Amino acid sequence: MPPTLTTILHNSSLNLRLVTPAPDDPAADAPVSWVHSSDLDDPTPFLDPGQLLLTDGTQFPVGDAPASLYSDYVERLVRHGICGLGFATEVIHGVLPQGLEDACRRQGLPLVEVPDRTPFIAIIRFVADWLAREQNARSEWSLQAQRAIARAALRPDGLRSILAELERQLHGWVALFDAAGNHILMPNNRPVPSALMPEVVDAVRKSLDQGSRSVSQLTVDGGQITLQTLGRRNHLRGVLVLGAIEPLDPARTDIINSVIALASLALEQTRTLDTARRHLRAGVFEQLLAGSTDVAERTARQVWGRLPADPLVVTMAQPPGQGQNLLEALELLSDDHRGAVFYAQRNENIVVLAGPAHQQKVTVLLERYGATAGASGETDFANLAEALKEADRSLKRALELSRPLVGFDEISQGGMLGLLHRDEAGSVARRLVEPLARHDKSEQTHLMPTVTAWLANNCVWDRTARQLGIHRHTLRNRIDAAGAVLGLNLDSLRDRLELFAAVEFLQER
Repeated sequence: MPPTLTTILHNSSLNLRLVTPAPDDPAADAPVSWVHSSDLDDPTPFLDPGQLLLTDGTQFPVGDAPASLYSDYVERLVRHGICGLGFATEVIHGVLPQGLEDACRRQGLPLVEVPDRTPFIAIIRFVADWLAREQNARSEWSLQAQRAIARAALRPDGLRSILAELERQLHGWVALFDAAGNHILMPNNRPVPSALMPEVVDAVRKSLDQGSRSVSQLTVDGGQITLQTLGRRNHLRGVLVLGAIEPLDPARTDIINSVIALASLALEQTRTLDTARRHLRAGVFEQLLAGSTDVAERTARQVWGRLPADPLVVTMAQPPGQGQNLLEALELLSDDHRGAVFYAQRNENIVVLAGPAHQQKVTVLLERYGATAGASGETDFANLAEALKEADRSLKRALELSRPLVGFDEISQGGMLGLLHRDEAGSVARRLVEPLARHDKSEQTHLMPTVTAWLANNCVWDRTARQLGIHRHTLRNRIDAAGAVLGLNLDSLRDRLELFAAVEFLQER
């Protein structure tokens, strides 16, 4: 810490006298970052906030002077953040100018009388020596702290030990979050205040979603919280969160950087193992597809636990740009529900096997990471290959409609083409086109007649427009609006056939 004005005054060899304010005033305890001497009318361009200014008063006339001269001078110093003014007496002025004393008292600027036998260089040297001792002490503390952290890294639980040591050195709390944004509990570490946790978790997930290395500051309940991502761009491994610590100076920053480097190294060392495990997952899935269920189950049991039991749902997901974070989250979900969730990479996509009771958790996780997915109906391992095809078809449908998830039941059981051979076709047809009828009635539009004419004309735009007596662009806008109301992509052949079958079926009835 730099010396305060009170510290300088207590040095008896300087013979300084505090003129204003009173010794117990908080202004007298302001830290002094440096000492500068100047007799300019406006020395502020050459000063930094927090400095102590020394002057012998050459800029002020000897004898009477207008009060505004002193008032303006002091106002400039206060506005610039100068922590105090030292005035040398018996050099130019025999005594302190009363106008200067009044201005300092009125504007709250500490004023110190410097006797003629105290050279300015003595004050400057005292502050310089103090700052040098402080700097040496901080450097020594930083070196010892980094040594302690390095020793902690050699322990069996290296990552947890270095975080605990960081807490001890910074006298604050430290929290580590994994790549999925989950808080990793560290035994014997200081807990994150419960009132802060919701905002901390939200900030952590935003940092992870960006996918890039970053340092950010968060202010919660008047306290500063620092968030530092760990890992490489697009391959983030987690976030280190620091709270309730003193403002960061170079020494503290060096310690934090050391911890970040060690933590990143510890996390990166698991990357090779993670890659091997994912290759193993892919191999186990291929064994399941080939019908070698016994071999796949024995392999999975030794590494992850048993595989999901029948019945199960197959989900095929196309990961977003931050696919690595999604894989991390799936790994954690698999660990949390050993035997209930299994995932594997297949080409550019991710396949997830889960029991019906855990399918909702899979869906929520995929949506959180912005993946597009398709899900099969309930199946068993004997029909895994067919279920994989269902999931693939559902994924393609989700991509066509720009929806996060489409289930195969929605395609095969809810659609007209899958039901024309069943008695339920009539109710499904009415349910499919009913939104158009409601929209026409409430909005006074003509979407249903337009769609019927368009389909009757084999979706030929010009012929339909002439028949309806409207412009071709108007027809296009109506068809697009109808597709939006029905939730169909009428540019695709399948959706056109779906709607065509429904309209034809109702007309024949």
